Order: sequence, then C-alpha cells, then structure tokens
Amino acid sequence: MSVPKYNEMYGVLLKALADGKVHKINEVRQNVVNQIGLTEEDLAEMLPSGKQTVFANRLGWTRSYLKHAGLIDCPRRGELVLTDAGVAVLPDADIIDEQYLLKYDSFRAFVNAEATVSDPLPESKEKSPEEILEAAHAELNAALAADLMSEIMKLEPTDFEKLVIKLLLAMGYGSGIDDAGLVTKPSNDGGIDGIIKEDQLGFSSIYIQAKRWDPDTSISKPEIQKFVGALQEHKAAKGLFISTAKYSQGAKNYAETTGIVLVDGQQLTRLMIKFNLGVSIEHVYEVKKIDTDFFIDGF
Repeated sequence: MSVPKYNEMYGVLLKALADGKVHKINEVRQNVVNQIGLTEEDLAEMLPSGKQTVFANRLGWTRSYLKHAGLIDCPRRGELVLTDAGVAVLPDADIIDEQYLLKYDSFRAFVNAEATVSDPLPESKEKSPEEILEAAHAELNAALAADLMSEIMKLEPTDFEKLVIKLLLAMGYGSGIDDAGLVTKPSNDGGIDGIIKEDQLGFSSIYIQAKRWDPDTSISKPEIQKFVGALQEHKAAKGLFISTAKYSQGAKNYAETTGIVLVDGQQLTRLMIKFNLGVSIEHVYEVKKIDTDFFIDGF
C-alpha cells in the first residue's frame, strides 16, 4: 500500500483522537499507521528532496488543515486533541474531504478561498504544498538538464574534457591545491584525458576518461576494459569514466568489480546543476516553518 494523500487521512486522524483524550503526536502517528496498514517500506519513502518522508509531510498537512478547520487543537507542544466540533463530525469521518472542510469559515480563510462548498476541489490540492513545489522544481530541472546536454554536445572533445575537470574542482576535489586539475594532451594522453590531484605532492590522483558521445548510445564493457588498462600503465588507483552517453549493464558490472566510477549523461547534468556549473540561479524561494523553540524559550 502506498501512503495516502494528505486529504485522504482527515477521517483517519480524527478516529485516532476519537476517545476525546489528549494524545502525544507520536501516539497519534502510530495509530494512523496501524489504521491504514502502512509498511516500513511505505514509511521510508522520501520526498524528492530527501529531507522528509512522504508520510510525515502528508500527515503534517492533514493535521494542519484539520486544525485550521477547528476540528482538532494542540493544547501543548507535541499534543493533539479533538475539539467539540471534531467530536461532532466523527460520524462523518469516512467522508470528510477538503470540500467538507470548506463549510468552516476558519478553513476558508486559511486557504484564502472565495469559493463556496459546491466549488470543485482543484486537482493540485491532492498533493501537499511541498509536493507541488518539489514536483515543479523537478520538472524545471529536467528541462534545464535537457538544455544543458544540448549545449554540452556542441563542445569540442577537448573542451568537454576541460568541462569535466571544472566540474570535479567545483565538487571540491583538489581543493586548495595549486594546479589541481589538468587536461592531458590529446596526442599523448595514453588513454587518460585528465587528472585531478588529491594531495599537494600528487601522491593520490584521480585519473579521468571523458567521452562526449551521443547520449542515446551505450558504452559497453570493452571501453571500460581499455580504460582499466590505461590506469594500470599509469599505476593509477582511482579511475573515473565520465560520458554524455549511457553504460551497458556489462560495463556497469565490470566497473564495479574493478573500482571504476562511471558517470553517465544524466548524472553529469544533475551534478552540473547541483554545483552551479554552466547554470545560474534565477529565483530563490524560501520555505519557512514555525520555530516552536522560540515561543517556548524566546521570551
């Protein structure tokens, strides 16, 4: 079973408080989990950002919306209880949705809805605000990654090699080391396109092969074997094969047994976006939440 949408858990949360007593949020959470029958795998599912579980996020919004409708209250930090209005709607618990909550003035004010109870529920409201933001962010990044790849494919092979070195430096490899990254000369590279020094004297280095190949092609095991041979000639311990193309399963399996790190085109653009290489920040949106410690200790 997957985690229900936040507006599908209104009745479940109300039932978890049906005895009219004050309960700790952790107790209520476990009650909800038991009612729905969620597995450990369900509870481990994360939002795309990886900063919060889907269940915690959705249950948080379920709780917030019921509170704004006046059906539950938080008498003390970390505690929940049904209000008189919440007790009154318990018989309707299984049919409560966002349209139902629009009956309450406080909830309409919260969602800033000029709508009436008969207005249809927007499809986007089936997701929590964070999920909507993260889905939009992922869509924007997917479009950006496609544009990045288009620009990368216009580069000359030597410029692509320079791009790879710049990316690794931006990621922190060779930090604080003079001339930490270099691109080898094409005429005498011995199968090595670039090197990143990991220490001041160069005792430890990452040897790189960078291939700007068609993103729709797949690099097979023999190409990785050639790279391993080049590493052995240089007595190199660390190798990175980075390409705009994909890798066959055979290539991945062989790389894993030899300790070679593979980066494909999808990973490449994702890393460039993460470390702001070839992209610029257009807008920054801050998502803030209540600092409960401030209201307890801030005075």
